[in-house]
Amino acid sequence: MYYICSMRSRKMYNRVAILRQEKGMSRKELAEKIGVNFQTVGYLEREEYNPSLDLAFRISENFGLPIEFIFSTEPLKPLIEEIIHLKNKLGEL
Repeated sequence: MYYICSMRSRKMYNRVAILRQEKGMSRKELAEKIGVNFQTVGYLEREEYNPSLDLAFRISENFGLPIEFIFSTEPLKPLIEEIIHLKNKLGEL
């Protein structure tokens, strides 16, 4: 007996727009670097599209950051809060 499981996709939050803007890149430039259409970058930035695992890795590699810093299933904190949290965490070591 086979069961068909209906899995709903979870909402993904990301920092793609912020990171792209900090690098001074256009959507088209980022799209060319990661091998997608510039419209895909727009969908990602508006969180209307969840990337495949492969695309998430390409984005991560492009920015030189871990995937979990760019993508999350929970709303992301502002970058300054994240940096302060990491600084405090490193200070405890």
